[in-house]
Amino acid sequence: MQAMTYSRYGGPEVLELSEVPRPKVAPGTVLIRVKASSVNPVDWKVMSGGLDRMLDIHFPVIPGWDVAGVVEQVGPDTPEFSPRDEVYAYGRRDTVAGGTYAEFVALPVSMVTRKPASLSWEQAAGLPLTGMVAQRTLDALAPSTGETLLIHNGSGGVGRIAIQLAVERGLRVIATASEKHHQRLRELGAEPLEYGPGLVHRVRELAPQGVDVAADFVGGVLQDTQAVLRNGGRHASIADPAVTEHGGRYIWVRPDGSELARLSELADAGKLTVDIDRTFPMDQAADAMRHSQQGRVAGKIVLTPFAEHAG
Repeated sequence: MQAMTYSRYGGPEVLELSEVPRPKVAPGTVLIRVKASSVNPVDWKVMSGGLDRMLDIHFPVIPGWDVAGVVEQVGPDTPEFSPRDEVYAYGRRDTVAGGTYAEFVALPVSMVTRKPASLSWEQAAGLPLTGMVAQRTLDALAPSTGETLLIHNGSGGVGRIAIQLAVERGLRVIATASEKHHQRLRELGAEPLEYGPGLVHRVRELAPQGVDVAADFVGGVLQDTQAVLRNGGRHASIADPAVTEHGGRYIWVRPDGSELARLSELADAGKLTVDIDRTFPMDQAADAMRHSQQGRVAGKIVLTPFAEHAG
């Protein structure tokens, strides 16, 4: 099969189109024909070697953890799915090797759930990692109805999902973003604020008593969070492990099909959508990563199948 691979650490330039063996289908796994994958910042952070201290890497690596596609084959004793089922998954393994920037990916059935009918292939591929991170962050913070949540980086993929989940839980949401994204964040249910110098003052103007909970989806904002968090408030970060030294939670989401199914239910109930920034053919994954690294993304970057397999 065709796949995008890299054989050494580096930037997007190390990605290359390769011919690799189709994954084996072990007991309790499903082989998925990839209809769409998505680019997450963690993909190029892993590729750069930035997570080498944490994750075992087996070169050559096929990157990618998000996938939406059709079940091609099921392994022995896998009654949960059948060929032609439409599914999606957050497919991170303990060892980085066989990812989703490929024609096919084999995943344990525990990671996989049925694709929401309300979402396109591209939207479904953009939901697993960002959606589960947002959901796990809110679950960890355990906010109550009526509390005020501050989201740092509300315009990113995680932030946009977190806004929708928080609104569904009855929270007041204040979210930082550049001004060009403010209207979309209002549509999602947030009160947008410009990020950067003066943020503490701007937050205090909207929430004079401070915010009850804060979610950091960008990093480098711990001091601002502490300055606006009320006494007894809770905070969490997906980008700054130092939060644990200041009473916060550091979030690293786990693959779990049942948790992903919670998001599916919200999507099919019309309470959750996925904004797509741009799509790229799979063989242009390096360009997609470069676009992600620019940091001016409005939603998710999605990879579609290789041209000769797009049907």
